[in-house]
Amino acid sequence: MKSNLSKVDLSFVIPAYNEEFSIEGALVTLDAAVKGESLHYEIVVVDDGSKDKTLSKARTYARKNGHVKVISYTKNLGKGYAVKKGFMQATGEFVIFADSDLEINLEGISSYIEALRHGDIAIASKWHPDSVVNVPIIRKIQSQCFNLLVRILTGVRLRDTQTGLKAMRKSAFTNIFSQLCVKRYAFDVELLTVANLYGLKIIEMPTHLDIKELLSLRDILRMFVDLLGIAYRLRVTRWYQRPISRNTT
Repeated sequence: MKSNLSKVDLSFVIPAYNEEFSIEGALVTLDAAVKGESLHYEIVVVDDGSKDKTLSKARTYARKNGHVKVISYTKNLGKGYAVKKGFMQATGEFVIFADSDLEINLEGISSYIEALRHGDIAIASKWHPDSVVNVPIIRKIQSQCFNLLVRILTGVRLRDTQTGLKAMRKSAFTNIFSQLCVKRYAFDVELLTVANLYGLKIIEMPTHLDIKELLSLRDILRMFVDLLGIAYRLRVTRWYQRPISRNTT
């Protein structure tokens, strides 16, 4: 990392739900990934109404590490809501979202920050030619089918919207986050749909990804319903276009 990035404040936002067995390891991994980059950083853990010991373990870690802060609420509201909550509390010029299970290898995180010199958001993509991906074939088929629907319904021409690592300039997304409605898994699609609508530059980045679990039918249906809602707000009510109209009159 170049020295002129050493003064940049970097915020990690980590949504967590019932991750008592992995949250401490995730925080240790994040610390290890960033400490060598000479960056002033913080980690914002958002406990999304966990029913286990996720909150207490995150708070215990935070007491020993002053750069970690924990946000919590009692009701589980979804990953999208948790990310939005963490984003609003983040203080860094750069904000990075990562899933608390850390299925994505974070060794190349500096390249994502470097990419923000040339764009507004850098996103991990399973389909980047330099990506190393270990994913069940059924999960790949699910991903490709969902991506086709995203392209048809939103016009977003990205190969992957759902991989759980995204780095962005906070100043470019502050207004966008106020327009987001999706609280669960299709949050990423909504974020990128509005970013595309605003003309922000989106850069797809290689990643090293290891996923073993399949999506449940329930999760697939929820994502599809959320996607229909995004398309309705984009194409019919033009909800996302309203702030643009006000700013240009």
